[in-house]
Amino acid sequence: MSTPEARLETLGLTLPPPPAPLGTYVPFRRAGSLLFLSGVGPRLADGSFIAGQVGRDIHVSAAIAAARQCGLNLLTNIRQAAGSLDEVDTVLKVFGMVNAVPEFADHPKVIDGCTDLFVAIFGAAGRPARSAVGMGSLPRNIAVEIEAIVLLRG
Repeated sequence: MSTPEARLETLGLTLPPPPAPLGTYVPFRRAGSLLFLSGVGPRLADGSFIAGQVGRDIHVSAAIAAARQCGLNLLTNIRQAAGSLDEVDTVLKVFGMVNAVPEFADHPKVIDGCTDLFVAIFGAAGRPARSAVGMGSLPRNIAVEIEAIVLLRG
């Protein structure tokens, strides 16, 4: 059976550098086996963001790619906190926020960009309880922000 780290490699994915917090907070907080991950945006390896309001500035396909990038940034923070993605037992909860026009209704489809990535890396243990909501704006006009709660092994 392949491990999450091996699946990451098999998929040809390279995790971006850890994103720096945009305020007075930490990227993650650990409480026993629980790992609480602060919200991350779709920051690319070069430091730029996927920005814009879905339904006005960017298409849903770009928003899905933004959510996937958020997932990669969350994986970076998980690895930083736990030492390895192999230490993840279960992705418990994902909370996804989509910067969208009021008429937009496909928030779950957008956040699938992140959770599909988690399932590809962690298998069934990557399928979380989840919320996907619309926001009138997000910091720096980013398209998506996602936070998560992860259960680590023993």
